[in-house]
Amino acid sequence: MSVLDQDAQPITLNQFASDNYAGICPEAMQAMQAANSGFVSSYGDDLWTERACEQIRQLFECDCQVFFVFNGTAANSLALAALCRSYHSVICHDLAHVETDECGAPEFFSNGTKLLHVHGPAGKFDLAEVERMITRRSDIHYPRPRVLSLTQATEVGTVYTPAEISAASELAHRYGLRVHMDGARFANAVASLGVAPADISWRAGVDVLCLGGAKNGLAIGEAVVFFDRELAYEFEYRCKQAGQLASKMRFISAPWIGMLEGGTWLNNARLANDCAALLAQELAAIDGVRIMYPRQANSVFVEMPEAVADRLRAAGWRFYSFIGSGGARFMCSWQTTREDVLQLVEAVKKAGSENN
Repeated sequence: MSVLDQDAQPITLNQFASDNYAGICPEAMQAMQAANSGFVSSYGDDLWTERACEQIRQLFECDCQVFFVFNGTAANSLALAALCRSYHSVICHDLAHVETDECGAPEFFSNGTKLLHVHGPAGKFDLAEVERMITRRSDIHYPRPRVLSLTQATEVGTVYTPAEISAASELAHRYGLRVHMDGARFANAVASLGVAPADISWRAGVDVLCLGGAKNGLAIGEAVVFFDRELAYEFEYRCKQAGQLASKMRFISAPWIGMLEGGTWLNNARLANDCAALLAQELAAIDGVRIMYPRQANSVFVEMPEAVADRLRAAGWRFYSFIGSGGARFMCSWQTTREDVLQLVEAVKKAGSENN
């Protein structure tokens, strides 16, 4: 990320506002460049897209149906729309991205499906609250619960374990609900838990996964993965109608090959998680700074004096304070280095010392 000085010259800063700030990782860029040769069939009818889909099937050890869309908002919204009718409802955590940061897109693309949100500690469901929401009413005047939507990793950087996902899925399926997973940072959850991708998706009861790519090192593009192929019926028409069918699909799908075939997707996630672990460790040792949630993926949420935060921003640092339930979020990416982390830590110490 760059900001401009008074002479309009770019000043490069190490930034922690979002993993979206990072660039395209070399493996993804090389795969995109490799696809930029000759003439290739359009709209996904090409060998690059077929190969990328097959890589995802191998990754999940499952004959899943895969669709590529431009971004996470489209992935989540269209996936939920495919699972619901307009009179249905989706149960999600009150901090879920689909509730707080999609600008009403899930409701828009489903023609009115209502989001019902429940509380839970550290960004995770309280399953007793979920069950109460499912069973609170069954009359025709109330939107019928149809989907349980989990976020992995959560909006506050915690991670659902396989057992937690299985318990949530069992509850949902017992009442006839489908299970959707917003996996914008799914790779970080896999790296954190040290499990196979299948263990926190279809083996744990997830029906549809929106698999994130942009936050893991791609330029653009998320994958909607239907583990139950019947749920994907006519999904391609939803993508087309919503403007999500890329004419030159190979440039969205090919970078996935570069990420998946050599394990780059997991290496990127591990690096981001490790940098966040170092950042949490260093920040926790600073007086006046408190870690708000367990650091389990690639983000660190902290409470610090407002004056300290203001000084950091004035010094050119970028971070969000509206995500989660207050505090400041520092997000690490595949491009973050140990030196970047230590530079930020020193900046926080300096800003804090001026408070004394």
